[in-house]
Amino acid sequence: AARDAQGVLLVLSGTDLLSDGIGPLRCEMDGSRYGLRRGAEDMFHTSRFALVDKTVRHVGDPVAFIIAEKFNQARDAADLVDVDYEILQPVSSALEAIREGKPLVWDDCPGNVCFRYELGDKSTTESGIAKAAHVTRQKISISRVSANTMEPRGCIGDYDPRNDRYTLHAGLQAPHSVRNDLAENVFSLPQHKIRVVAGDVGGSFGMKGGTYLEYVLVLWASKRLGRPVKWISDRSEAFASDNHARDNSCEASLALDADGRFLALKVSSVVNLGAYLASKGPVPAISNLGSLAGVYTTPAIYVDVTGVFTNTNSTAPYRGAGRPEASYIIERMIDLAAVELGVDRTELRRRNTIPTESMPYKTALTFTYDSGEFNKNLDDALVLAEYKNFAARRNKSSKEG
Repeated sequence: AARDAQGVLLVLSGTDLLSDGIGPLRCEMDGSRYGLRRGAEDMFHTSRFALVDKTVRHVGDPVAFIIAEKFNQARDAADLVDVDYEILQPVSSALEAIREGKPLVWDDCPGNVCFRYELGDKSTTESGIAKAAHVTRQKISISRVSANTMEPRGCIGDYDPRNDRYTLHAGLQAPHSVRNDLAENVFSLPQHKIRVVAGDVGGSFGMKGGTYLEYVLVLWASKRLGRPVKWISDRSEAFASDNHARDNSCEASLALDADGRFLALKVSSVVNLGAYLASKGPVPAISNLGSLAGVYTTPAIYVDVTGVFTNTNSTAPYRGAGRPEASYIIERMIDLAAVELGVDRTELRRRNTIPTESMPYKTALTFTYDSGEFNKNLDDALVLAEYKNFAARRNKSSKEG
């Protein structure tokens, strides 16, 4: 019915994609290189085709691509497509997905676990917790977020039969890695056969850094049609088509001695990767964990991460790619410890802030700081925030309702 609709030029399905030999998108990260493992095995890699042939794994997983002379004609034709779905039991929460007996997103991925990852000194950290005068423990949920860029994603695919060369025009961040992915994994061509032109990105902060299905579809359809093909997202579609970010469930323990000095920080994080591994999907989960050290003298830090598949959009780098999550955890734990100990939160920070005279300073996780006046930063921030007047301002605000 869609193929016969007014203005429609082409309707493509997953069957067409496979018959034309169009390959899948893959995560560009090598699990063995990054230490992402499931026991003795490498992390579980997903193969994501630009159109689904048999199994839809999340809302927004595309089953057909409709090209018409005008956008509204294509949209009208889409309403004519009738999909016969067999409803499967989904899992949307990472904590739920790893429970025994829960439905599998991928039949050959036991327990929905994509990988496990560890960083830091586990034994020293646990020893610090065992001998602590006080341990603050907390479960922390870091919610899923969706980018809302100035300009929604869009792309134009143009195939030149004279040179057997594809050109992709798109607002994206990483044209070279996208070109390599399209050439090597999707179209099985030399890199020089794919040209990617990135004009104005239109806002991104990481969300437009990977390879998306629509890049494949417009290039493939252009060759099938013999003319350029354009796709543009709208705000509503973006929520279902774009990569999301974050979505972590964490358990943290901060150990302190009798003087309120940090002894150890232990964090266990379960990360929701979505239904498919995005191009750089594991990056936020593992690459910036050193930010857990913050600007503090914590002598021992250990973190373990479990990457989990669910029936949701893929998650990927966005605005800090793991740094905001890590910083939030350590700062939140300090606030909680201050409340439990009856100490002003700024005083607790001051006791544990790396002094300037200690530079360069090797933190317990990843980083060596070559310089910094972190106590001065704290002092300046307290002045700018009028921290000394905070209680009075809060009381005044409360009285005014």
